[in-house]
Amino acid sequence: MNHRKVHTFAICAYKESSFLEECILSLKKQTVRSKIIIVTSTPNDLIREMAEKYGIPLYVNQNGGITQDWNFAYQMAESDYVTIAHQDDIYSSHYAESVIARMKKSKDPIICFTDYYEVRNGKKICSNRNLRIKRMLLLPLRLSLLQRRIGVRRLVLAFGCPICCPSVTFSKRKITKEPFQAGFRSDEDWEAWERLSWLKGEYIYIPRMLMGHRIHKESETTNILKDHARSQEDYIMFRKFWPDLIARKLTQLYASSEKSNDLDV
Repeated sequence: MNHRKVHTFAICAYKESSFLEECILSLKKQTVRSKIIIVTSTPNDLIREMAEKYGIPLYVNQNGGITQDWNFAYQMAESDYVTIAHQDDIYSSHYAESVIARMKKSKDPIICFTDYYEVRNGKKICSNRNLRIKRMLLLPLRLSLLQRRIGVRRLVLAFGCPICCPSVTFSKRKITKEPFQAGFRSDEDWEAWERLSWLKGEYIYIPRMLMGHRIHKESETTNILKDHARSQEDYIMFRKFWPDLIARKLTQLYASSEKSNDLDV
C-alpha cells in the first residue's frame, strides 16, 4: 500500500556514516510505502551516492546544527506525518504501518512513538537498565485514555526523557511550527516533548520494539557525554517540573544513567 502522501521518513545524514545504507534499506523494506528524503548540512560523496543509488531526494541545509537539521528535515517533508530518522538507526518493516494506523485511528494525534531496542557492536540488545527504566516511566501511556491527559504526560517526563527521538512520528497538522528549539546539544528532544506536552491531543505510545537505536563511539550523544555538557541541560529540564533542590538531586541521579551510553559498560 502506498502512503507516500501520508507519511515521510526524513533521514538526517551527517558526515560519512558507515551505517547510512543500513538505515535506508530498513526504510525501503517497510510493509507500506512512505516517502523517503535525505537532508544534510554536511554534503559529501557518500551521502550523494546513497541518495542517487536509492533514488532518494537530497536536500542541503545551509544552517547546520542538530536542531537546525531536524527542523529542516521537518520542513522539507510535505506529508501529514513525519518521522525524523537518524542515519545510524534501523526500523522494523512494520514501523510505518503500525504508526500510520494508530495515528489515523486517533482523533487528535500530536506524536506517536514506539518502544525500541539498542544496537551495540552489531548486537540487538532488548533489555538493560536504561531500557527497563524508560519502559517503567512509560507505563501510564500504555493506556489510551491517559494519552490525552496533560498531567500524565508531564509526570512521565518529570523523571527524565523516556521517549526515543528517532522512534517519534509527528503530526504536521497539529505541530505547524518547527518542533525543536536551538540552544540544547543533548536534551533538545526532551525539551520538545515537554513543550508539546501542553498541547491538547494524544501522545500515542506503541509498546513494541519497532526500531533499533544504535549506540557507538562516533555518535553525537557519546561525544556530548565525554565533555559532560549534558548535566547542565538536564538540570534546566528538571527545573521545568521540580523545585531547585529536587532538580539538583535528580540531575545527579540522572547522570549515572549516562554511563549506559558507554560501550564498555
